[in-house]
Amino acid sequence: MKNISSDAGLQRHINVKAGDVGRYVILPGDPKRCEKIAKYFDDAKLIADNREYVTYTGYLDGEKVSVTSTGIGGPSASIAMEELVRVGADTFVRVGTSGGIALDVKGGDVVVATGAIRMEGTSKEYAPIEFPAVPDIDIVNALVDSCKEMKLKYHTGVVQCKDSFYGQINPERMAVNYELTNKWAAWKKLGAKASEMESAALFIVASHLGVRCGTVLLVAGNQERVAAGLDNPVSQDTEMAIKVAIEAIRKLIKADKE
Repeated sequence: MKNISSDAGLQRHINVKAGDVGRYVILPGDPKRCEKIAKYFDDAKLIADNREYVTYTGYLDGEKVSVTSTGIGGPSASIAMEELVRVGADTFVRVGTSGGIALDVKGGDVVVATGAIRMEGTSKEYAPIEFPAVPDIDIVNALVDSCKEMKLKYHTGVVQCKDSFYGQINPERMAVNYELTNKWAAWKKLGAKASEMESAALFIVASHLGVRCGTVLLVAGNQERVAAGLDNPVSQDTEMAIKVAIEAIRKLIKADKE
């Protein structure tokens, strides 16, 4: 693999080098969420802050762990994963927000992705569209077990990933509205749980690089419940999803040591 790091060994975009991060990395989209996540670590330190990429490293149960923000969407998320793998990371948990699709998915619920619809562009430059975007089964199981132990309202299933946020919110004003609305109807009919922007790219890049990745999402709200005349609780509090990720990583650390 061609090395595009700087002379100091720093990766071009995330500005970290070998030894700066642990093998386990939490991936939020929002850089401001990194400090919040790092508070769960022991001896957490700010490692780098460049563009949309903020990295903290600390310890969980004696194991070095990190959190790196990815920004919004597949292109920036794939860069983060590529460069983190180059400096030694191999296990990733995305923590993010989403909009519900299935009517039983409400704001404040948690979704653990078991697959992702590749309605975005980044993954297509890594793998043919026929190849599925699926998470690592051990990470999925660790996330689900954590949800159960915490007695959370959670869902497992396929999430839809797109590049255009406003194409989902207001598809009717887009020139390709016929495609957006028809496919959205298909996702609903097929039981997709929620819509977000990064997991499909991350799952495919992880498959390409031979590393592990999983996703846990807070549901912020559900536009389909509004359309159906149902109540639509709204939440932006990612604390529960973060706690699920932290506990899942603890389980993975223990299992990997055994």
